[in-house]
Amino acid sequence: MFYRLLRPLLFALDAETAHGLAIRALRLLPAGAAPAQGGPLATEVAGLRFPNPVGLAAGFDKDGQVPDALLGLGFGFAEVGSITPLPQSGNPRPRLFRLPADRAVINRMGFNNGGGQAAAQRLAARRNRGGVVGINIGANKDSADRVADYAEMTRIMAPLANYLAVNISSPNTPGLRALQDEGALTALLDAVTEARGGEGPPIFLKLAPDLTHQDIDAIARIALDKRLGALIISNTTISRPPLRSPHAGETGGLSGAPLRELALGRLRDFRRATGGGLPLVGVGGIATAEDAWQRIRAGASLVQLYSAMVYEGPHIARRITRGLEQLMRRDGFGSIAEAVGSE
Repeated sequence: MFYRLLRPLLFALDAETAHGLAIRALRLLPAGAAPAQGGPLATEVAGLRFPNPVGLAAGFDKDGQVPDALLGLGFGFAEVGSITPLPQSGNPRPRLFRLPADRAVINRMGFNNGGGQAAAQRLAARRNRGGVVGINIGANKDSADRVADYAEMTRIMAPLANYLAVNISSPNTPGLRALQDEGALTALLDAVTEARGGEGPPIFLKLAPDLTHQDIDAIARIALDKRLGALIISNTTISRPPLRSPHAGETGGLSGAPLRELALGRLRDFRRATGGGLPLVGVGGIATAEDAWQRIRAGASLVQLYSAMVYEGPHIARRITRGLEQLMRRDGFGSIAEAVGSE
């Protein structure tokens, strides 16, 4: 109710200013308790124990400033980043646009962040607080060797992360998605795995929804061969379904409700391509417990959201987890793991 009253004031500001205010507010508030382990929605993925399967996607907390505050909002895990080795300002503003009529967001942020060392200092300070915090890593826009950037970020962040998310799917860094090509992806994952070492955290790979079936089959083979911890399906789309909002023509990645069917389809594609042999994280257009449950039934072991929080407010995780528990019991499942891929 409070957020419904506050939202018109926030929406009167440009989207990036409102986002900055949200981060500052979370920094000022005492972090609430993270969801308790061992509840009815608890699940294990890639050797990690999640109190519930609903996470906050990368992009909200780009610099790792408020992961514990986010866990206190009821998220089962929080993914910070994307973080690059060197600080970078990203693309020119304006670069973040709400599309209220479509319940969507378009962004062309361009990996704006304060760099790996500054984020590492913050994340090291919270290392013993518990909760699952993933670190999403990227490459600098002007880097001469992007594979080396990912390896460097792996060395910096591996001691601080519960999992590392290798983001090669942003449409806002020119040429980055080319790393999804078979040869480039193999070289990248070999470099990241070597930099992580034998005892490091699991590696998750974040992919674009704008892939061909040939791409999907090749990526699935490589991911299984490299024994990745999970695939994150998916990032924003450069495609444009019919949209009603004035900002519909802005360039960048589209997220929110219009991405739902495309992301769901890609999740099913990767479930088929991997034969259920690799955990999947469903992302894109998830706004309700029913959306999350559909993604789980389609093969997601975990789900993430971000854009829906813009429209529904900070308590969306608790609403979705309450609804998930009801849906799980309604359909006769004793655990989230039992329901994965059961459609």
